[in-house]
Amino acid sequence: MKILIIDDDDLVREYLVEVLRRAGYEVDSAPDGKAGVEACRGSNTDLVVTDIIMPEKDGIETIMDLRRENPGLKVMAISGGGRSEPESYLASARLLGADFTMSKPFSNQDFLSAVATLLNEGKPEE
Repeated sequence: MKILIIDDDDLVREYLVEVLRRAGYEVDSAPDGKAGVEACRGSNTDLVVTDIIMPEKDGIETIMDLRRENPGLKVMAISGGGRSEPESYLASARLLGADFTMSKPFSNQDFLSAVATLLNEGKPEE
């Protein structure tokens, strides 16, 4: 299974890539939504995990673009917030097509469980 991580925070992005690789997934990454949508084009990505608050193209726009181009792609939105609570951003992400959302910080176990559930069909319990 191939997963794309989109996050502008280098440390978060690299950490999630490492967690997923150790769990046996093939992982690519991108530093923002614009690069993420490009990386997804023509690839056989099974799941995209995107941050919401990013420069260039935020996670909401990214989700909408990914949905337009590949309606069947699984998408997880993650957010630590910004100027407001992460729940408000994540609620918008759900309305606009995210299959699952998680507030940062989260445990490796919760993250890997959500990834596994998304890749094995269905939506995890939120």
